[in-house]
Amino acid sequence: MDDKRLRSLCEFEDIIKYKFSDIKLLNTALTHSSYVHSHDSNYQYNERLEFLGDSVLSMIISFYLFNNLKDMSEGQMTRIRANIVCEKSLFITARNIKIGEYIFLSKGEENTGGRKRASILADAVEALIAAIYLDGGIQRAEVFVLSFMKDIIESSIKNRIFNDYKSFLQEHVQKNNLGTIEYRLLSEKGPDHSKEFQIALYLDDKPVGQGVGKSKKDAQQSAAKAAMSSLGIKNE
Repeated sequence: MDDKRLRSLCEFEDIIKYKFSDIKLLNTALTHSSYVHSHDSNYQYNERLEFLGDSVLSMIISFYLFNNLKDMSEGQMTRIRANIVCEKSLFITARNIKIGEYIFLSKGEENTGGRKRASILADAVEALIAAIYLDGGIQRAEVFVLSFMKDIIESSIKNRIFNDYKSFLQEHVQKNNLGTIEYRLLSEKGPDHSKEFQIALYLDDKPVGQGVGKSKKDAQQSAAKAAMSSLGIKNE
């Protein structure tokens, strides 16, 4: 690791208020796959950490909601958690900690707006959470999440941001025994840096809604919203 890269990582440590014992974990969390593929380097990229970080974040938020919202039902906590761990909230967190300025991208990815792309930034935040967890344990990861996602958590609890149509519809369908929900990918268009996904929602093998989005998650939310409209289900 060269001095310039190390200085960049140290600057980012100051922003997130966490000093890594193993700086290589942070390096991996901030390395996008495009950088590794374009530089033919021995660095690892952050997709495996992203996978772990998704679960660590969900666990931290689950514990927080369970311990602090004692009067809320399982369904209510599930919807709130989904709001907090979704791509939009992770993107907000990414911008707040300026993670886009420190991600290692290929020139091609950078030239097409990769440093500001929601999916890349959200994935990097999940990878960062996993890196902190592996380096310092669950308590240090919890400190990071509850510090830098505090406003999002509080706003989600107050139901002021984001509509998680997917979780609401799933709960409604299960509660009323309406059948089984399935999301099917209809099409995937565009280059890697600007994908558009079209997804259909089926209820007991009957199409009830379609949606498009820049990620599969967004397209599923859009499809769930359309399905709720066609089925006359209100998000109340």
